[in-house]
Amino acid sequence: MKLPPLGAAKDIDKIAENILVASKAWGKFPTPVDQIVEFADLQVVKGVDLSKVEPDFLTSNFHFLSKGLKKVLGLVDLRQKTIYLDQTQKEPRKNFVKLHEVGHKALSWQSDLKGFMDDEKSLDPEVDEEFEREASYFASDALFQLDIFDDEASKLPLGINSVKALAQKFGGSNHATIRRYVERSNKRCAVLVLHKPESNGEYSAKIRDYFQSPTFTAAFGQITWTNGKCGLDLVFVQEIKRGRKFHEDGQVALLTGSGEFVTFKFHFFNNTFNTFILILPLGEKIKSRIVIVAK
Repeated sequence: MKLPPLGAAKDIDKIAENILVASKAWGKFPTPVDQIVEFADLQVVKGVDLSKVEPDFLTSNFHFLSKGLKKVLGLVDLRQKTIYLDQTQKEPRKNFVKLHEVGHKALSWQSDLKGFMDDEKSLDPEVDEEFEREASYFASDALFQLDIFDDEASKLPLGINSVKALAQKFGGSNHATIRRYVERSNKRCAVLVLHKPESNGEYSAKIRDYFQSPTFTAAFGQITWTNGKCGLDLVFVQEIKRGRKFHEDGQVALLTGSGEFVTFKFHFFNNTFNTFILILPLGEKIKSRIVIVAK
């Protein structure tokens, strides 16, 4: 995640903590998102689904907002204190979008605007636009309850099963959870997120996301991926083609930032929409007595 400037990040952390505590959401699982929305004096409009509205609904009612978005997933009207959603999104995704919209209101330096309209690009934590990046940072803070997530993660074995358990506990998507899991980990780990493969002359999967923990980067540098996609030369792409869904016993040799090939273990989870590859150095682990049974 592209972090806001240090001072802004600390301010957002504090705002998120204050809202979690004041809304009585702190320490509750899964994170009571609607409780936070209500505390922020916002209301989700239930009778409107952004995936089904006519084009003139947006242009006539929200002409002051950004145009040219590919597919509007969330919208906050700060004049009317309302949030609109694409209701076809899965609940964990909607949780993040709701909190992203709350962020636009909770961050006082943003709340002077009339509203915000968001699509996949503006909701991406890597987005360049500062207000959108700050709102996503707030959403992640609130959804995963800041350091509570780190405390819970530290109790579990280092692995993709723990990510799935944390996603269920906090009410986040697998994607948002694994991003926070890796980026905040003090262990050496990285995650590669792949789109559903395509067969256009060659079988390959485009890279949706890739991020590393700070300790992984310190040890191995930045691993780069050729042409933004992965092909059948990589064993985990072969496993996607064979229809595998989950395992924690893979090994793959990757070219590190130092120019050397290093053998890593990897955990594999394919939910049909995306494939998550958690990359770990051999021997890296968290000592835990908890055993998570794969579902």
